[in-house]
Amino acid sequence: MRPGGALVGLIALAACGPDDTGPVTGAPGPFFDRTMFFNEDVSGVPPAPTSARQIASLRRAGGWGNGDRMQIDFSFDVLLADDDAPMREFEPTENFFEPDCDRVEIPIPVGGNIEGESGYSCDSEGDCHLLVYSPSRGSLYEMLGANIGSSFDGGCLAVWDTTITYPETLRGEQCTSADAAGLPIAPLLFTADEVAAGEIDHAIRFIIPNDRPKIGYVRPATHATFTDGDADAPSYGFHLRLREDYPVDSLPSEGARVIARAMQKYGMYHADGGNIALTAQSDRYTTAKWDGLLEPFDLEDLAVEDFEVIDHGDTIDLTLDCVR
Repeated sequence: MRPGGALVGLIALAACGPDDTGPVTGAPGPFFDRTMFFNEDVSGVPPAPTSARQIASLRRAGGWGNGDRMQIDFSFDVLLADDDAPMREFEPTENFFEPDCDRVEIPIPVGGNIEGESGYSCDSEGDCHLLVYSPSRGSLYEMLGANIGSSFDGGCLAVWDTTITYPETLRGEQCTSADAAGLPIAPLLFTADEVAAGEIDHAIRFIIPNDRPKIGYVRPATHATFTDGDADAPSYGFHLRLREDYPVDSLPSEGARVIARAMQKYGMYHADGGNIALTAQSDRYTTAKWDGLLEPFDLEDLAVEDFEVIDHGDTIDLTLDCVR
């Protein structure tokens, strides 16, 4: 699916085993100096005129993935790179696309890890996202399919300039990122520290199987993949908001209620194809821990009918002709 070093770096990484924590820490965000689409309060925005039809289409296709159960994935990490983090070159894999993706060196904190792994080796069948935030460089590095050992292989790398105001086409029209919709990942992930503090002040990333959306995308997405949704289906990158009248207090944990309130205020953006709907950061680098705060199925009572679609304009045809 299309989402879409130097010698000192080799020595530093080789000296750190996959289970070593080393000096690495997590990056809590916010990652961008200026507000973006995911910071917008949409609690008072009317639903799209076609919202009911789009929700009905999602229901016909099976609702959420995973047997229509909203589950939370806790496997993502965002690493904080200081100026001492070794810079590494990578060899592109088949999931690297030009001109969509960036071929530059990436700072790799010693002792860090990729999505779903204890270290930098991609040993599972997951997406193995590598997410690194470098404040001093003003950059957020997001890579699909990273695998680092004595060599470094990687798929699409999207380097986000965290100091600028992006236009509506973000990194470029028809251009992918480390997610198929072309969106940044890290700012849409929620953390145990946010949930424990009682507030998430941004929209949330979600995914559904690719037989749900129809071909094309809507803003703020800049890209899509080939999908099988019917004519009434929402397009890639669509924006859902939990209905104002949903009984949030009925949810089984305060953590779930914090997330639901963020869904009512900021909503959630469709970013990629898959079965586990919601994505959070792991608690490997956070002060608060998920145990006793939030369980993977604490939001399973939320059905697609509990949401409304926010209007972001007409569907943009998918051409794959990226213009950076």
